[in-house]
Amino acid sequence: MYEPIRTKSVHTMAAAPELPHRTREEELDNRLAGQLTALLTVTDELRALAAPDDRHGRSGPALADAADRIAAQVARLSGHYPLRAEPSDGGDPSRIPALRQRAHTLAANALAVATSRHDTAVMALAAERMTAHEAAAGVGDLATA
Repeated sequence: MYEPIRTKSVHTMAAAPELPHRTREEELDNRLAGQLTALLTVTDELRALAAPDDRHGRSGPALADAADRIAAQVARLSGHYPLRAEPSDGGDPSRIPALRQRAHTLAANALAVATSRHDTAVMALAAERMTAHEAAAGVGDLATA
């Protein structure tokens, strides 16, 4: 009744070149490294705007230590240390609450991805950063934002 199709359909894929396919673990590693790099950038900005005499450990040396630990995790995941630009001095201190909110969100995203890939080191680091940014912004402020 119908004549069979003798030519190749235009909808069939031509011989696709072998594209490098990444595993789920590699994709999660890349995503986690990206989240941590973004968190590192915000942490460096906060460090540049932070008051050096903060006794609560939420600025200065505490942020520098956190940034170094985040960079080490990015290096472990991606195979190289992230490029870090020194934030310019003279930033507007009124940006600190927004930066804290952004850092909290990025740490939460990193925690979710780290949980997916069962990376306890990054899970602990992300949870610590979330707690630090909540404490710096005031208890409950970030939960309602």
